[in-house]
Amino acid sequence: VQLQASGGGLVQAGGSLRLSCAASGRTFSTYLMAWFRQAPGKEREFVAAINWTGSPSYADSVKGRFTISRDSAKNTVYLQMNSLKPEDTAVYYCAADLAPTYYSARTYDYWGQGTQVTVSS
Repeated sequence: VQLQASGGGLVQAGGSLRLSCAASGRTFSTYLMAWFRQAPGKEREFVAAINWTGSPSYADSVKGRFTISRDSAKNTVYLQMNSLKPEDTAVYYCAADLAPTYYSARTYDYWGQGTQVTVSS
């Protein structure tokens, strides 16, 4: 089972990026999938999650700016990030599990390798 995250990069404040997380090894259509991020010296924090029905949840810090979506046919989850701020700079990780506590990183069994997002001011 593998999760492959991609789409990170360097962007100016106010810009946009779209992250992708492709799952392989099993069908994740019934899994809750999520994005977390970790900035240097900080704990990994919840960003967004989406369940198998497509219902999303967001951290307050990204509400209105980020959108999570999934394409079950492609076993892929996306994170559209708009109006990026320097404080969004972090390594972004995708995660998946059948029944996690959606905002708690320790409850997810499957993790991608992370993709760096850097927002310059």
